[in-house]
Amino acid sequence: MSNENKTIHDFDFNLICEYFSALERQGPGSKEATLQALMFTGNRGENARIADIGCGTGGQTLVLAENTSGQITAIDLFPEFIGILNRNAVNAGLNHRIKGVVCNMENLPFGEEELDLIWSEGAIYNIGYRRGLREWYKFLKPGGFIAVTEASWFTETRPQEIDRFWNEAYPEIDTISVKVAQMQEAGYIPAAHFILPESCWTDNFYQPQKAIQPAFLKKHSGNEMAQSFVENERHEASLYAQYKNWYGYVFYIGMKPENPHP
Repeated sequence: MSNENKTIHDFDFNLICEYFSALERQGPGSKEATLQALMFTGNRGENARIADIGCGTGGQTLVLAENTSGQITAIDLFPEFIGILNRNAVNAGLNHRIKGVVCNMENLPFGEEELDLIWSEGAIYNIGYRRGLREWYKFLKPGGFIAVTEASWFTETRPQEIDRFWNEAYPEIDTISVKVAQMQEAGYIPAAHFILPESCWTDNFYQPQKAIQPAFLKKHSGNEMAQSFVENERHEASLYAQYKNWYGYVFYIGMKPENPHP
């Protein structure tokens, strides 16, 4: 893979964590998109168990807590992210309903049919969309929902540059119709899907990065990996500006059947 086409996994985790800790969101999204997806997941009561997998610093976790009544377990691999989430939950008066847990999404601390709702914004790619859907299925109660965002193609064909970039970064990227079919193949009833608007990328993800990059580079002056990481993020932003008509994030919402075992 060329330097131009590095992925985030090619960089030091400590640098990644420090950089994204300064941001409210660690991926494209918005409060409005979270609420729109939540509308399709049914009305959950105080006894509902919710998991936010790959929660980051909890931008969407707090939105979920403010608009549901159940208990939320928020999972992330980075202790610093969970620390920020827990502090934000305290500041928002929601710490009695949000529990941040440092954990790998490949080894989740849930029992079978324990959860009413599984949430994952901009994170399921870490384990893979198809694998995540299959492995997390058992944690949902019958009638429970899963809602995830996933990088997807909007067209059957696209310019070579962006096709090559995404297939190197995330070979599992595919069209919306394929992603919906994969959700169904994993055992869910596809309930809804919608494309995240451009503002979720530009206003809420790339623009905030511009604000933190000068201080990050100054702190890590002379660190070639830090410089390369920022250049990588800037390159991704430029690609999105040029090719946003061909790809983006899509929210996919599915329901585990009430009688999943015929």
